[in-house]
Amino acid sequence: MAYILNIETATTNCSVSVAKDGITIALKEDYDNGYSHAEKLHVYIDEVLKEAQIEKQQLDAIAVSKGPGSYTGLRIGVSAAKGLCFALDIPLIAVSTLEALAHQVKAENGLIISMLDARRLEVYSAIFNSDYQEVRAIEAQVLDENSFSEYLKESKVYFIGNGVKKTMDLITNKNAVFIEEKLPSANQMSVLSFEAYKKSNIQDVAYFEPFYLKDFVAVKSKK
Repeated sequence: MAYILNIETATTNCSVSVAKDGITIALKEDYDNGYSHAEKLHVYIDEVLKEAQIEKQQLDAIAVSKGPGSYTGLRIGVSAAKGLCFALDIPLIAVSTLEALAHQVKAENGLIISMLDARRLEVYSAIFNSDYQEVRAIEAQVLDENSFSEYLKESKVYFIGNGVKKTMDLITNKNAVFIEEKLPSANQMSVLSFEAYKKSNIQDVAYFEPFYLKDFVAVKSKK
C-alpha cells in the first residue's frame, strides 16, 4: 500500500490530491483565473491530508507536475515538493503535465492533443493515442490554420487544455473536437505517480528542475 501526495501548479489551477495505490482519495483545487499558489498550496496540502485521514509521516512519496507551464507556478510546486521530500525523507516523483492532462479525455479511438497556452499564438503541446501512449513529444509551436492537419486527416482529434480557445479560432476541421475549460489536475496525476513509484522512477531531490521547455523571459514593468 502506498500513499502519494500529488501537487499540480503548472497553470492557474492550484491542485493537490492524496492517492492510495493510484486512486485519488482526497482532492482540493482552485480553478480561479489568478495565480494563488503561494497563498493556497500549503493550506490545500494540509486539507487533503486531513480529508484522507493520514499524517504527513504516512506518505510514501511526493509527486509534482513537472511542466511545461507557468514558470512561477512550477517553481512554487517543485519547491514545496522538494521541501516535503527532504523533511520526510521520501522520494520525489515527476509527472508530465501534458500526459496527466490527456488522461481527462476518455476516447475509444483517435488522438488526444494536450495543449497549454504560451504567448500570443503559441502553445505547448503533446500528442497521445486513446491509450495515452505518446505519439508526438512535447513541442512549443506557433499555431496557424494548418496546425495538426496531418493528424486531423486520419482520425478524430481531441484538443484539451487552456490552449484550446486560440486553437478553435484557427482550426475548423470536422475531425477536431474541442474540450473547453479544462486545466491539469492532481486528480489525474494519481495513477501516473503510482506507476512511477512501482517502477522506482524517482528524481534526485537536490538537482531536479521543472521542465520549462523554453527559457524564462522576464518582462520589465511598465510602471
